[in-house]
Amino acid sequence: MALQLAGVDVHDIAPGLWRWTGWHEEWRQQVGCVYVETERSVCLIDPLVPPEEPARFWAALDRDVERVGGEVHVLLTVFWHARSARELAARYGARLWAPSRAKAAVEKRAGTVTDPFRPGDPLPAGVQAFGSGRSNEVVYWIPEHRTVVAGDVILGGEDGGVRLCPESWLPAGTGHAELRRALRPLLELDVERVLVSHGEPVLERGAEALRAILAG
Repeated sequence: MALQLAGVDVHDIAPGLWRWTGWHEEWRQQVGCVYVETERSVCLIDPLVPPEEPARFWAALDRDVERVGGEVHVLLTVFWHARSARELAARYGARLWAPSRAKAAVEKRAGTVTDPFRPGDPLPAGVQAFGSGRSNEVVYWIPEHRTVVAGDVILGGEDGGVRLCPESWLPAGTGHAELRRALRPLLELDVERVLVSHGEPVLERGAEALRAILAG
C-alpha cells in the first residue's frame, strides 16, 4: 500500500503492515486504520477511505488487491467503526467480520456481516480477537507483527503511550477497573506495537505502554 496522500498520514510499519489516517467528519478528527497483507489475502481493520484523496487511495488499494490476488477481509473492532466497510465490501466482495454481539448494529451501518465471531474464534491472516470489557467490542492481536490493534477502549496518550477510554464511553456498571481486568490478558503477549484508532500509535515498547495502564 505504498502511497503518499496530502493531509493523510500513511505509515509503512513493517512488510505487510500499514497504518493510515483519514478525516472522520462525524467525530471531527483524524482516525487510524490498519492494513495487513498476507500471501493470500488483504485484511483491513476499521477502514476509512480518506476523504482527503479518495481516488488515489482507491487506486493504490486496487493495485494491492490485484497483486495479492486473494480474498479481501474487513475486520471491525466495534460497530462505531463501520466507516467505509460497506463500500469496501461492494467493491471487492470483501468478507465482513464483526463481534457477534455487534452484528445487528454493524449491519445497520455497513450491510451484511458475513462472519460474526467471538473472541478466540479463528480469524483471517492469523489475527486473534480478545475481549475488551465492552461486550460489543474486541481488541485484535497480530502475532506475526507483535501488534495490538485497538478501537475505542484504548486510546493514544498525550505522553506517547496509551490510555483507557473515558468511563463515560462504557456501559452502566463498567468502569476502568472492569476494563483493566478484561484487557489484562494482553499483558501476556509479546507486544511491540499498539495501533490505536484515536491518537498516536505506539510503535515500540508496546508491552510497557500497556503495562502502565493495565497492571496492578
